[in-house]
Amino acid sequence: MKISRNDLCPCGSSKKYKRCCMNSVAKQQAGVFDDIAQTVAMNPNLTLDELNLVAQRKMEQRNNQPHADFCGLSPTQMANWLYAPFNELAGVTINTPPDLSSSPVMRYLALMLDEAMQQDGSFKATTKGNLPAKLVKQASGLLPEFAVAEYELEPSISDYMGSNEDKFNALHYTRILAEIAGIIYRRSGRFHIKKTTQTQYQRHGLNVFFKPMLEAAITQYNWGYLDSWQEDVDLRTFWVFMLWRLQSHGVIDQLMEEVYVAFPDLVRLFPSDAYTTSSQHLCARIEARFIERFLQFWGFITVNPKRYSGTKRIARKVAIQPLLTQTFEFSI
Repeated sequence: MKISRNDLCPCGSSKKYKRCCMNSVAKQQAGVFDDIAQTVAMNPNLTLDELNLVAQRKMEQRNNQPHADFCGLSPTQMANWLYAPFNELAGVTINTPPDLSSSPVMRYLALMLDEAMQQDGSFKATTKGNLPAKLVKQASGLLPEFAVAEYELEPSISDYMGSNEDKFNALHYTRILAEIAGIIYRRSGRFHIKKTTQTQYQRHGLNVFFKPMLEAAITQYNWGYLDSWQEDVDLRTFWVFMLWRLQSHGVIDQLMEEVYVAFPDLVRLFPSDAYTTSSQHLCARIEARFIERFLQFWGFITVNPKRYSGTKRIARKVAIQPLLTQTFEFSI
């Protein structure tokens, strides 16, 4: 159905379409053309090469100007965050924190490495190819040491406890990341770590694996792996922007509004139904895949899962953990 100029914008901003996402790219292009037309009117003898140079400079000026829809980022900066390789991101420095004891993912990885080191480089997998019950029990025992333990009051449904790997999401996630990153591998019914990996661990400790694991989580791991939603919408593209905004204010609802405004086409990928709007569908995916199963699993934040006080909806905020600010330093 065609959207009228005066309809509410489908991005969920509550603004009229004509004042929000309508032809936003066309408007920017028109602005550049107007600038060029003024230059030509003032300099009618410009050659084609000179005119092309003017157009290039005008476009660069536009692309480097702060954009309100991007929370003050320029289109050039945003393009870097959306498309640059992990090690070429501008405006953000990714560090390895000195102490990783508060990170569930890294503590679980340490259990796997230690188990292999104690058994000459490998340990037996279960018949299903999962981590052994002994290691699962050790991982469950670590929960009280994590900040998220404050809210994990139901061990039977906890992401951070389980009787086996199939029922222990954070541990299973860690094992998958470790395999993607090439830190462990499974062969002939056993989990192995290479000699080079053993040497790295002995010389440099757990910290040497932090960035490889993080890069695997962001660039290679399928964020929809642990849920049953069918649509193929890859939120990894937007992770830097979402992290920057959440680290700035810590308010989940505000983050959602900022995503809706910055990426209106992302909202349109989700159909509305009788019970849920497109924006609500997107919000659910961001909370599950980015906030809960990325930021919380790594120990970067905690979130109170309580959503209502009586019948009143609670404004949801994240508690930024030291590990987050130690890892990501923004210079925007």
